[in-house]
Amino acid sequence: MPDQPDVPPLRYLTAANVEAAIPPVAARIELAARAMLALLGEAELPPKIAVHPRPPASFAHAMPAHLRDSAGTADLLGMKWIAGFPTNNSLGIRTLHALVLLNDPTTGVPVAILDGGPLTAHRTAAVSGVAIRAFAPVVTGRQPRVALTGAGVQGHSHLPIIAHLLPGAELTLYDRHPERVERLAAAARGHGIADVRAASSAREAIDRADVVITAVSFGPVRQTVPPDWIAPGALVVAVDYATSVSAAVARGAALFVVDERGQLVANRDAGLFDDYPDPATTLGEVLRDGTPRPPGRVVVTHLGVGIADLIFAHAILRGAAAAGLGTVLPR
Repeated sequence: MPDQPDVPPLRYLTAANVEAAIPPVAARIELAARAMLALLGEAELPPKIAVHPRPPASFAHAMPAHLRDSAGTADLLGMKWIAGFPTNNSLGIRTLHALVLLNDPTTGVPVAILDGGPLTAHRTAAVSGVAIRAFAPVVTGRQPRVALTGAGVQGHSHLPIIAHLLPGAELTLYDRHPERVERLAAAARGHGIADVRAASSAREAIDRADVVITAVSFGPVRQTVPPDWIAPGALVVAVDYATSVSAAVARGAALFVVDERGQLVANRDAGLFDDYPDPATTLGEVLRDGTPRPPGRVVVTHLGVGIADLIFAHAILRGAAAAGLGTVLPR
């Protein structure tokens, strides 16, 4: 009987392991940029495969992806399974739960299972960082004003990105739950954002902001933010699909950007982006082409792409293995 070939270990990383092994903020932004560029040709990924559980506005998505590295030495293969239940807020548990599976790209052997909650939060914020780095308006004579609506997991994950890219920013927060805003404000100060205040409404938070980040929980009510709430030259980063940002904001923008066109079209066909225009460009094309910031409002909408999860998971796995983090599971 022939010898059995050596196979890599199967490592399980808890949420705490993932947080401990996440790369520094600047490296996260570069990983996100790598993912956006990979979408221009190296990445293979279908639109999210979705089912819709019983609680209103709930979803579960399968996100398989493959990175075919141009040099042929760093292919990646895997999938994220993510479930979102907005009604979890009333139960005191997280809205999103996810797992990421990494496979050996040459054999298909599973090599890692990662808690996808913190991974999703940090990779999403890092993609926002790519958008902010490219399109945040330049202000003179004062500090930049940032509005962040939504004080959940995504709100917290965006704080280090804001602190890193917009040092000295004035940060205004809004969430329907004041106690969540208080926790987010304390966390912001812990990241070195000294000028933080709470707004009494989303409109108050967004008013006069140079950078608007919308990260509220998905729900059945969508497109709640009209154009006249937003400064004419602002950058709007919509993390929450079209839950906040109306189609009129995207249609009236000087530039409407997404992470991946196919995801926008598929979600628009499903009714999640009613009346939204086709995007002018993608973040990957912006990076490749050096697209300058136009005068006027820029809107960048996240759809969330599995290739970003793979690139982040691979980096986290390397760091975790080097630090001896996680549990090696028997096969």
